[in-house]
Amino acid sequence: MKIYAPWEKVFNRLATPFEHFLHAQTTTGIVLICMTIIALILANTPLTEAYAHFFHVKVNLSVGDWHLEHTIHHWINDGLMAIFFFIIGLEIKREILVGELSNIKVAMLPILSAIGGMVLPALIYLSINYGEQSAVGWGIPMATDIAFAISALVLLGNRVSPALVTFLVALAIVDDLGAVLVIALFYTDQINMLPLGLSGVAFLIMVIFNRVGIHMILPYFIVGLFMWFFMLESGVHATIAGVIAAMAIPSKPRQTPVDFAMSTRNLLDEYENYPCTTDHVMHERQKAILLNVKDKIDAVGTPAARLEHDLHLPVALIVIPLFALANAGISINFSSIGETIMTPVSLGIIFGLIVGKVIGIAGVAWVAIKMGVAKLPEDSTMAQVFGVAFLGGIGFTMSIFVADLAFIGNDLLIFQAKTGILLASLVSGFIGYFLLRFLAKKETTS
Repeated sequence: MKIYAPWEKVFNRLATPFEHFLHAQTTTGIVLICMTIIALILANTPLTEAYAHFFHVKVNLSVGDWHLEHTIHHWINDGLMAIFFFIIGLEIKREILVGELSNIKVAMLPILSAIGGMVLPALIYLSINYGEQSAVGWGIPMATDIAFAISALVLLGNRVSPALVTFLVALAIVDDLGAVLVIALFYTDQINMLPLGLSGVAFLIMVIFNRVGIHMILPYFIVGLFMWFFMLESGVHATIAGVIAAMAIPSKPRQTPVDFAMSTRNLLDEYENYPCTTDHVMHERQKAILLNVKDKIDAVGTPAARLEHDLHLPVALIVIPLFALANAGISINFSSIGETIMTPVSLGIIFGLIVGKVIGIAGVAWVAIKMGVAKLPEDSTMAQVFGVAFLGGIGFTMSIFVADLAFIGNDLLIFQAKTGILLASLVSGFIGYFLLRFLAKKETTS
């Protein structure tokens, strides 16, 4: 008998692109938990010095007179995370074109809820840190970690409706878009216009590739690499290049689904006219037909869809775990943990993620539904939306990322921020999960 982990059992029978997306996010969440625990162990054992030293080792990339030299930590946060942001860009584009955000009537609830879930946490943080140097960190509690939040929902199985999962995905996508804008607009110290202009030229070239019908990935990769480098040199955070580059990747197929079905059916009919030999060796013409079918499959697909599918696994198993390993390790002094939590930074983040997210998401959703601007997700209750709002308080990946940008060079504030993020995400996740589990059980048995 084949044994599945809970999340594998759910997805064993699913195969749509959206469900593959959910599976990838669930995998990311599980791996993130493991890597965060490893990072915390390394930071609180005799290995802490070796752990810190490793990520501060400088790696030099040189080509002739040109070179880039950054620490491993910097390469992960500015280099590998650009791939993560590229995936975010592809997800945003997909949702706007064909997903939950493509229908404005359906999209109103997650859009308004996401805005409420970003604005209120920022205001709560600012109110607690008003007049302090730490006030610049107002963007930290705005973020939602889509991988952790979706993992919690998926593990609930059929206790929650598919529409509720879709609502959380759309909300998190809008939240990611908001976080990207905040990073680009508010966490850039100094802008060098020449590299920024060259980055814009690189993006324009990619758009031209798209418009003339180039579907090969390599040209976009090469130009995108230059775009990332120019963005890095401009002073705007280099990961923004990943999101912008995703917008230029073609999302329209070269062949329509109808033409694909007709031509493929004809090819398969021809394929059957060449029976296999007794040793099951295909006819040469059959091999040619299969290659033709493969080309047509590629033509009816899109580079954006292929990249999103192909990159999810390496991002889930390599990029995000490395980010967690490099950034989640904080040395916990239990004798002073209370003092750390009571600092304005930690309190602002804790109240922002736990209280601000819940009131912002659920409160705005309730008002929008009462006013008739939006409607509840199908087969869901307002109480379940309230539970989802708690899951929205899981900040983690994006919150840690923003904290490093907001408090760059200030290790004490970064430590306080990460302590608040870890605690708030843990509390929000547990409350959201058990609240939904209890409410869902109550609804199904009533």
